Amino acid sequence: MRSHAAHLGDFQVKPRMLLIAALAVPVGVASALAAWCLLKLIGLITNLVFYQRVNTAMVAPGAHHHPWWLVLSAPVIGGLIIGFMARYGSEKIRGHGMPEAIEAILTGGSRIAPRVALLKPVSAAISIGSGGPFGAEGPIIMTGGAVGSILAQLLKLSADERKALLVAGAAGGMAATFNAPMASILLAVELLLFEWRPRSFVPVSTAVVIATLCRWVLLGNGPVFGLPNPASTPGPLADGLALIPGITGGLLAIVATSLVYLSEDAFKRLPVHWMWWPAIGGLIIGLGGLVEPRALGVGYDVIDQLLTGRGTMSLIIGILVVKTLIWALSLGSGTSGGVLAPVFMIGAALGAAEGGLLPHVTAGFWAMCGLAAVVGGVMRSPLTGIVFTCELTHAWSDLLPLVVASVSAYAVSVLLLKRSVLTEKIARRRLHLTREYTTDPLEAFFAYEVMHTDPVVLGADDPIDTAVPHTRFATLYPVVDDSEQLVGVTTRNRLATCTDRTVGAAAVPARAVIHPDDTLREVANKLATANVTYAPVVDRSRPTRLLGLIAFEQLLHARRRDLHEEHHRERILTLRDQRSSPRRRPPTFRHAAATPEGVPEVVPVNSSLPQSD
Repeated sequence: MRSHAAHLGDFQVKPRMLLIAALAVPVGVASALAAWCLLKLIGLITNLVFYQRVNTAMVAPGAHHHPWWLVLSAPVIGGLIIGFMARYGSEKIRGHGMPEAIEAILTGGSRIAPRVALLKPVSAAISIGSGGPFGAEGPIIMTGGAVGSILAQLLKLSADERKALLVAGAAGGMAATFNAPMASILLAVELLLFEWRPRSFVPVSTAVVIATLCRWVLLGNGPVFGLPNPASTPGPLADGLALIPGITGGLLAIVATSLVYLSEDAFKRLPVHWMWWPAIGGLIIGLGGLVEPRALGVGYDVIDQLLTGRGTMSLIIGILVVKTLIWALSLGSGTSGGVLAPVFMIGAALGAAEGGLLPHVTAGFWAMCGLAAVVGGVMRSPLTGIVFTCELTHAWSDLLPLVVASVSAYAVSVLLLKRSVLTEKIARRRLHLTREYTTDPLEAFFAYEVMHTDPVVLGADDPIDTAVPHTRFATLYPVVDDSEQLVGVTTRNRLATCTDRTVGAAAVPARAVIHPDDTLREVANKLATANVTYAPVVDRSRPTRLLGLIAFEQLLHARRRDLHEEHHRERILTLRDQRSSPRRRPPTFRHAAATPEGVPEVVPVNSSLPQSD
């Protein structure tokens, strides 16, 4: 049952949702253009640094032989430039983009400075173009988010509406980069929105669709890593064996995440300013590039080789070891670059390495499983890992083993690692968040189920001198007239300071009024809006008929019920009659039934905390 107020709230929200969805259209176009410009800029810098030519085509730094001094010095010089940009431009360009976007949403009112929209993609292009083993998706998330945030800041919008446009820009940039609209929407839900509500989901989806259409015009609509479509599904054996890359992918995710934050801790202990850290990280990248040049850069060509089964064993091992080390260690330096493309490459290398020991299914099948697994483990986003892999390759017939690999890696990561590579950075800034989506326990109870049905009521004609001894501070008292009709509310402080003799003179209208069929969520919203902790409960059709009193402490009843359902264990069905050994009955949390007249009948509830048997 939903109250009239809830329906009214929905009616008021719908026009705003449509407005934000309309604003998401230009945000989607702008984020797609930003993604296209970033890819072109990365290609330009890579060509200038490693091939000494002016060209915007995406090339790999290690595709050809380069002098050792160039491989070693290019990342260091790139790191120096990024350090200066962060020191004298904006410190917000440091990092891989997603934690910074999350922090802007959680603590910054979804506000991103305009200069970040310019400096972040430029710094990322310099980092990746000079050999950094990072992806373009993190910077484009921050850049696309900045585009949406700037538009929202120019208009008169709420913080939640700014958040919707910020995430719309971020997801639009992702969709334009990888031609993966569904995965971009899931990424927004799993990592950025922290909600699943129409007011944000519709605008984000709108921006993603528009950005994807723009990408088709700018870059084509084919899969980023196209694979031949197999004639049949892999089969039960391959589905079961997908647990192997899933479990090992989860373990590799733990190792990589631990390396990132061990590196970050080590850099914080250095006796030099953080401006110089990216250059030191660049030195690590250069040394790794001397060992395995193909580990440098964004590495889309290497991912393509691994997913199509064309990777040699030396390339697989080199990527698995060198790429993991230089990515994790250099990311801790605070340089600019994303995590998705490196995770794609590392996961594909893991799966390809294990594919030599597992039964052959199709070319690149086990590399796909490893990719989905490591994404699910590192990002703690299993659905995103599954759908991303399918959209990148269009190998939808392999969906089931990808589910096995990604979810098993996610389970291993959750069991053995406290936080992901994204949330750990935020937690270190004392912002602890959860990404678990559950039903709101406050929506499961109504006001009439928890309210005080027999509160202390004062008569309007009662003398104040006789009423004050029966009151206490920090409590609200309904005031009724001779016909038991509510005329207002009062407090002990008002009674003590009133110069008249009767209680009625000290009564004022209630700042918040609750109806018996209001959910506890609506009660909490009304109390918070009015900034009060008590409110009278009145009949919706007869506002002067007092039904009870509700206090904010009673909202905890819903949480107690939620804790009871989570922790209380009992056997409902048994195989033998146990009536001879009675056991303690657990507390009951009953919902009230309606009387024949349709007026809710209050049912007492046990508010004591349950104890497990």
